[in-house]
Parts: sequence; C-alpha cells; structure tokens
Amino acid sequence: MKEHKFTQHIGLKIIALLFSFLLWLFVVNIDNPKMSKVFDDVQVTMENDEIVLNNGSTYEIVNAPESIRVTVHARRSILENIKNSDITAKADFREMDSSTGLIPIKATIAGYDENDTSVVTEVSPHNLQVQIEAVVSNDFPILVVTEGTPRDGYVVGETTVNPAKITIGGSEQIVDDIERVVAKIDVTGLSEDTDVAATLHYYDGNGNTMNVAQLTNNLGDKGVTVSVQMLRTKKVALKFNVSGTPASGYTYTGWSSEPESVVVCGTKEALSEVDEIEVNASEIDISGASSRVEQTVDISPYLPDGIKLVDETTNKVAVTAMVEQEGGRTITLPVGAIRVTNLAENLKVSVESDADLEVQFTGKEELLKKLDIQNAASINLKDYTEPGVYEIPVNIEVDSGVTVMNSLTVTVTLTEKKDEAEKAAESGH
Repeated sequence: MKEHKFTQHIGLKIIALLFSFLLWLFVVNIDNPKMSKVFDDVQVTMENDEIVLNNGSTYEIVNAPESIRVTVHARRSILENIKNSDITAKADFREMDSSTGLIPIKATIAGYDENDTSVVTEVSPHNLQVQIEAVVSNDFPILVVTEGTPRDGYVVGETTVNPAKITIGGSEQIVDDIERVVAKIDVTGLSEDTDVAATLHYYDGNGNTMNVAQLTNNLGDKGVTVSVQMLRTKKVALKFNVSGTPASGYTYTGWSSEPESVVVCGTKEALSEVDEIEVNASEIDISGASSRVEQTVDISPYLPDGIKLVDETTNKVAVTAMVEQEGGRTITLPVGAIRVTNLAENLKVSVESDADLEVQFTGKEELLKKLDIQNAASINLKDYTEPGVYEIPVNIEVDSGVTVMNSLTVTVTLTEKKDEAEKAAESGH
C-alpha cells in the first residue's frame, strides 16, 4: 500500500518540530530573558478608609514608611518600558486583618492586569499596620515666626494672625503630641504694613516637626494670613542725670555710658518726636562719693509711648558718673587713639589694646572742663630699632596750666617687614 507523503518519516518530522520549538525557546530566552528590576520610593495609597472614618474613628499607620520598594519580574522587553510612575501601590482596608491591624500592600503596573502572569510584583514591606483610635479634637493658638530681613531702616512691629487659633482633629495620640502650631512668614524686603500668607508648622514637645497628614483642621481653603506692621528705626542718644552731692573736696565732672546710643523703632510720627532718651537723676546717686560711681540702668521705663528698642537686650546700660577731686579730672583714652611716631622703615608695629587708659589731670577748673586729649596722645619709637616687645611710655600733650598726674605705658610689638619676594614665597607663587 502506498504511503502518503505527509506520513512518510513521521518520526523524524516530529523530532524536527520538537527541536525547532526548543531552539525557538532557547533563542527567546537568550534574546529576551526574564529579569527583575527594583523600584524605590513608591508611595502607598490607602483605599476604602471610609470603613473606619465613617464610624467616628480614625487610624494611624504604625511606623509608617515614607515609601516602599517594588520588585518587578518580567521579560527584559517589558521591564525596559516600566517607570516608577507606572507603578501603583495600594493598601485596601477591606483586606485588613482585624486582629492584627495588618493590611497587605499590592502593586500593579499600568497596562497590565494584576492577574497577568507576564508581570509579577513583590513589595517590601509586605504590609502596613494600622492602629484604629477614636477621633478627638483640640484648639491650639497659632504663634507667628518671621523669616528673612526687612528693608534697611525697618523692623517688624506687631503681628496679628488670622485666625488666631486652629481646631485640629484626628488620632488622640497624634493630637496629644502637638505642643505648638506656628505660622511662618517671609518678611524679606518689607517696608509697609501688609498681609502675608503663612505656612503652618506643627511641633511636638521636643521641638520636632510633626507629620499631620492624617489630621483635619477647620481652616478650609483660605488658610492662614498674618497682618504685619512695619516700623521705622532710628538711632537716638542717651542722656543721664545724677542726684546727690559728692564728698567734700570732690566734684561731679560728667558721665559716660556703654552704649552711648540705642536703636529704637516706631511709627514715622512717633519717631519724629524722639531725639534722645533722658533718664531720671534718681537712677544714679553720687551722694558722698569720692570716686567714680558705676551703675547699670534699665532704660526701658524711659522709652516714650509708641517707641521700643529694636534689640530688647540693649535695655541695660552701664553708666559711669565721674567724681573727681576738685582741681582734677580723669579722662578715658582709647589705645587706638594713640599716635605712633618715628617708626623705623623696616619695622611694623602693633599696640595691645585690651583696655583703655585712664589719664588723670590737675589744673584750673575752667581748663579741665574744656580739656580734649583725643589727638594729644603719642608714643615715640625713635630709640626702638629692633624687633621685639616693649613697654613704651605714652606722651600726653596738654596746655600750660594742666598737669598729667599718672605715668602711662602701652605694650608694643615690633616685627620685621617682609619684602615682596618673601611674601610671594610664603604664598607659594
């Protein structure tokens, strides 16, 4: 009987077909193998949380991760086209284990059904744990914090936040952890009264910023604004008076203060009325004094209405009332005011200036009153021609009829000047 061509050598044909399939499978796996790719920073979306929220409760994610990791298993041709934005991770409250609070996290890829075996996903961590709590609410005052620097000559005055308080609702544990609510505003370049939109920040008792994404508030869409008053600044002198009479044979010759002036702020109208701040004589009593009287005075009570210090820490002023023997006067000489003469050309000088010098004078009262030594002090380095450290006498030039009573010296360091070649060698050029 004659065989049909198709059935001839049927065994060999089956073997050839099987070999072709295996060869195709081999080529496919080499050319387009199955691979794995890790995607970090994938956000989890909570689904169907109304199951909890509609029952008057709320929930908190225990040790909530900022994001999860998703590993995708698929052939290379598929993986090459998957991006982070294609991945959706969800935790569905309908799948929550009520005894443990665990909700499984599932990840899907856009364009692929979750049952499609050509793309398989693994997530880490595998679950989120939620803790269900009763909803509580509490009112918190809103504090204002300014950031930035206003325009020169201006400072921030009064700030009024609207609304003044906020009602926050949510998990009892989170709400109880809130210590303060702060409205931050940027005042950079401001010079006029204005309303500024604020950003709210929540802090716990340790000063740490809190995540309040799961909380509600009563602000609505309007948010928080702060009305900012901008005040002008002005530098004003201080004036001190004294009370009492010094000891017999002594006289009061004047006062000095540190600082000599302060910077205040206020409205344009208020500042126009202020040129100095005068302190009552009752603050400094020189009764029976035979030497200077030093007193720290709080100038805050003497600020006019509508005026305040820009730096509130400058309210304490150190005042010295000078009490001199009759026919005598003491003047404070800054070391920096001493002139240097006859310095050798090959030397440079530095004068120690840790403290000012107290120069005592005697003479006629009218001469002492107008005595000015601002440019009268000098040191002569004519005899000092070698590098070293020296104690140099200070010369004070005064008019006839006035005598310097104390000898004064300053510590001077003389060093060799370096020429340009030495400077270049030291700098490596």
